[in-house]
Amino acid sequence: MDPTAPASVRLFSAEASQITGPLQDWGPRSGADHGQPQTSGRILHSTADGSVEVGVWACTPGGWAIENRPDTETVRILSGRARLTDTDGTTTDLGPGDVLVLPKGWSGRWDIIEPLRKLYVLSR
Repeated sequence: MDPTAPASVRLFSAEASQITGPLQDWGPRSGADHGQPQTSGRILHSTADGSVEVGVWACTPGGWAIENRPDTETVRILSGRARLTDTDGTTTDLGPGDVLVLPKGWSGRWDIIEPLRKLYVLSR
């Protein structure tokens, strides 16, 4: 195999039922300091080296702090409502259709206000 040859590229697609249908129980959100948020999800795609992951994640109301994110996350909110708060106190309210990018190193807070479902892409 020629190490200078381009990597093979494969198309990934997901049926709507994988995004809107039942999810796997992923248990309580670790680190929650408000409410008792329960998470569920489905990983739709992951690269062999783990550098990219695409999935669906859902969570019931509650909140938690994030300190120094280890990756970049791009999100599209599918349903529900959440509020993100930056360390400087700036808040961003999110609802269906909203898109968000949380860069590697971001610190702040997630507060799920209404049961939330999001499509996410993690880049490590």
